[in-house]
Amino acid sequence: MSDDYLVRIGKLIRDARQHRGWTQAQLAEALATSQSAVNRIERGNQNISLEMIARIGEALDSEIVSLGYAGPMHLRVVGGRRLSGSIDVKTSKNACVALLCASLLNKGRTVLRRVARIEEVYRLLEVLNSIGVRTRWINDGMDLEIVPPGHLDMESIDADAARRTRSIIMFLGPLLHRLRHFKLPYAGGCDLGTRTIEPHMIALRRFGLDITATEGLYHAEVDRDVAPDRPIVLTERGDTVTENALLAAARHDGVTVIRNASSNYMVQDLCFFLEALGVRVEGIGTTTLTVHGVPRIDTDVDYSPSEDPVEAMSLVAAAVVTESELTVRRVPIEFLEIELAVLEEMGLDHDRSAEYTADNGRTRLVDLTVRPSKLEAPIDKIHPMPFPGLNIDNVPFFAAIAAAAQGKTLIHDWVYDNRAIYLTDLNRLGGRLQLLDPHRVLVEGPTRWRAAEMMCPPALRPAVVVLLAMMAAEGTSVLRNVYVINRGYEDLAERLNSVGAQIEIFRDI
Repeated sequence: MSDDYLVRIGKLIRDARQHRGWTQAQLAEALATSQSAVNRIERGNQNISLEMIARIGEALDSEIVSLGYAGPMHLRVVGGRRLSGSIDVKTSKNACVALLCASLLNKGRTVLRRVARIEEVYRLLEVLNSIGVRTRWINDGMDLEIVPPGHLDMESIDADAARRTRSIIMFLGPLLHRLRHFKLPYAGGCDLGTRTIEPHMIALRRFGLDITATEGLYHAEVDRDVAPDRPIVLTERGDTVTENALLAAARHDGVTVIRNASSNYMVQDLCFFLEALGVRVEGIGTTTLTVHGVPRIDTDVDYSPSEDPVEAMSLVAAAVVTESELTVRRVPIEFLEIELAVLEEMGLDHDRSAEYTADNGRTRLVDLTVRPSKLEAPIDKIHPMPFPGLNIDNVPFFAAIAAAAQGKTLIHDWVYDNRAIYLTDLNRLGGRLQLLDPHRVLVEGPTRWRAAEMMCPPALRPAVVVLLAMMAAEGTSVLRNVYVINRGYEDLAERLNSVGAQIEIFRDI
């Protein structure tokens, strides 16, 4: 292996380790080697085998190289270009993964329309296929057909795929009705700090589920004599917690009341899907859900998940940061109204079409046209709240938007432990972001973006924010190892290119 390749590989490993938040000593411990060996590898001063590269990639949960198939994907971005025309919002990533988990409730055939073809979906499909569920893409790959087996083979579960998605946690709700004993690998996903599953357990224990966590697995035992005898009060108004409680309640033979429930977009889509399965859900869109469960669900169902408000926000942010006029079509306006109100106060010039209905027959959509605007920093801080507040996943986009505005903006990302830290990667592109603590960052604008080469942050939304800043920066930037973006966005580079961006996908090692 040439010295040049060793240096390049060493730099990739160092960047991946730093984004993971590990020291050289921590990586050395995971590899059962010495810190000095890790130091030599990162400086390109030690020969390294493909096996060792693969071990390092596994330890850091980073596709530094991929054995047996093409290596990690990178993006080369020629920035400083204006966007124009129109672009459609794809269906919701978070709704699609919830519906894939919900398909385990049904003994009949499930068809989901226009499913997002993203890595998160692919990982769940690998898990479903490994336990015996038959899935296939139909209608020229637009839609997904799901047919469950008579018996789920949990012993054959694809543990590697399961560990790469946090959505696997939503298997608990459906499986407790099908199996008395089962094991699930620990949930993975974005690196956003410690995210306890205890709120899930508090809700699911009411249905007789008991979990013991050992050796990377959740060991589940179900007591069928236990059932909710009073309303379930969620200790966290989380989306996946609410979805898990809904999935458990859907096949409970009785009425379940869920309080402090999330009323966010993916929860509403799941409720609409459950209604298509014959489960009555009262209070959709509120924080109290009353579920009239059906002990056996065996029906052929055809459902269209709605569009993704977070993707819509990222496309709006792309227009704002690149000072472009762009029409974003099929925007689920109910879930973006607070964000637009904040942007209006900052001076955003935009208009919207009359409302129309999504394919699920329930969600309200508009077409939104954004124009170049002179923005001012908001008076109040930007912070998320449960729906109908500003969406937790939309907070990072305001870092790039605030960087384009005149003045200082305080962003308080109180939900996740690490995400605000990743936003400071914008400083490598010319941003002026000051990290006040792990949850608060002060953004000063306006920004003269500059091109750079850097590793992709290991969290989905900050990674996209970095990409948007690269699109605004004059010159050519490189964003390495964009697997995390592919987890949540379908063909994002190609779609942005269709409205004027210049982004090249490439692989090297």
